[in-house]
Amino acid sequence: MKNIKYLFFALIGTIFISCDADEFLNPLPDTVNAADGFYQNDEQILAGVLGMYDALQGVNENTETNSSNFNRGVQFEYLLTEHRSDNTRSATLEGSRADFHRYVTEAINIQSEDYYQSMYEIIFRANTILASLNAANAANVGKYSAEAKFLRALAYFNLIRLYGSDDDSIGGVPLVTSLVTAADETELFTRKPKATVYEQIVKDLEDAIANLDNSAKSRASKAAAQGILAKVYLSQPSPDFDGAKDLCEAIVAEGSYNLQADFRDVFYDEMNSEIIFAVRYTSGDPNESQGFSSEFTSFKRQGRQDGLNIVNPNLVTAFNENGGNRTAVSYIAFGDDAEQESAPGVPAPLSAEVAKFLPEGTDVTTDPDAPKYGTFPRLAGNDWPVLRYADVLLMHVEAILRGSGAVSTSDAAALASFNAIRNRAGLDNDTDGSITIEELLLERRVELAFENQRFFDLLRFGVADDVLSNHSAEDNNLDVSVYPSYNARALLLPIPSREINLSKGLLKQNPGY
Repeated sequence: MKNIKYLFFALIGTIFISCDADEFLNPLPDTVNAADGFYQNDEQILAGVLGMYDALQGVNENTETNSSNFNRGVQFEYLLTEHRSDNTRSATLEGSRADFHRYVTEAINIQSEDYYQSMYEIIFRANTILASLNAANAANVGKYSAEAKFLRALAYFNLIRLYGSDDDSIGGVPLVTSLVTAADETELFTRKPKATVYEQIVKDLEDAIANLDNSAKSRASKAAAQGILAKVYLSQPSPDFDGAKDLCEAIVAEGSYNLQADFRDVFYDEMNSEIIFAVRYTSGDPNESQGFSSEFTSFKRQGRQDGLNIVNPNLVTAFNENGGNRTAVSYIAFGDDAEQESAPGVPAPLSAEVAKFLPEGTDVTTDPDAPKYGTFPRLAGNDWPVLRYADVLLMHVEAILRGSGAVSTSDAAALASFNAIRNRAGLDNDTDGSITIEELLLERRVELAFENQRFFDLLRFGVADDVLSNHSAEDNNLDVSVYPSYNARALLLPIPSREINLSKGLLKQNPGY
């Protein structure tokens, strides 16, 4: 997709010639105003539409190493999510990346700043498309509008869950839905109530559903909008469980998606029938690749860091208890102590690596003493799945279970969805004919491990504080390192200092920072 990026930047260069790179990537009011009237025809608008996906894809850190000037899109997302859950950690305690799993992330953290700016880059590009639709061919207006709204909603959904306060006196995040001018600083930097942001997300996704089909997987589709909206309904301050259930059932009934028989094919037979929406990458291409796959290695380090997304001991225990055939596909351990992984409760060594995203899909199990990671491990082509069918089935269970207000459910439809996931993992049907909250959280954990879902799951189910407090206490008992104590402020990331400084004090900081 980044071949389109060069067209996008070349066209836009005539408009933004007076703006430096930092302003373009993190638009200020005058920069956004400059884009008004840029798109003159359908071809240019299509380039801009693809440019929105390019912003989601992000820039590989191994091609542009200055983290302060290049938006990484979703490529740092695992730090803000998996590392802040009980799933993974950094191999060391040093550097800004280690701050996430240690719960000491501050407002000057470069990776958090990049992610915040990346999401707003998507939003500003979407707003530019929506303001320019009069230049599009009439037959394409509905689709272009729907794609822009889908991506804007996705970006806001990520922002509100990571940075948005429940306290209306502080607010969620700034909500910008149109091009702004230098006179609109208040709109650009005023945090709107969380419920208001969710209302806009819902509206955008409803519009997307009405105008999309299911012909794409790397661009917005009707099912992708339905699935993300279902998760929004489950996550918003006043959940809509019936709405989420109906959306999940609509995706199932449509019939275009199904579980892969082999769990490994989900990740290495890309764009398969289980993928509903994914961010695409191409191996070996500096402009189309991603850098996170190499950073997930530690035993034979392939990335720039010492190893990231290292498996936590309690996740190893969860896999031992409930992983089934997902375990070998999800992570792998190297070294003399690798065989200890079969013993329940044995801490994962620092050589335990994520296997879902091995660079180029290399099967390192064939040579565990000298694992190979392909020709271009730092220019990896592994796609990033944002939504897949297994997640939809488990959301279906969640909507029924949480919607009942009980701690368990014996609903036949919920059991069918739940057991479909278990059976694919080589496990028997749920034995007692009911599903508890704890069982569902465990199933989601091992099914979606390393896919940036665990932290959001803990928030949505209302158990984040308890689970992460216990996790922090466990970490402090490990010999591998000493972790600071978790505290509840860590559930929200700080608004980046750069944004507060740009706002001249208009943008309020989250509590405790």
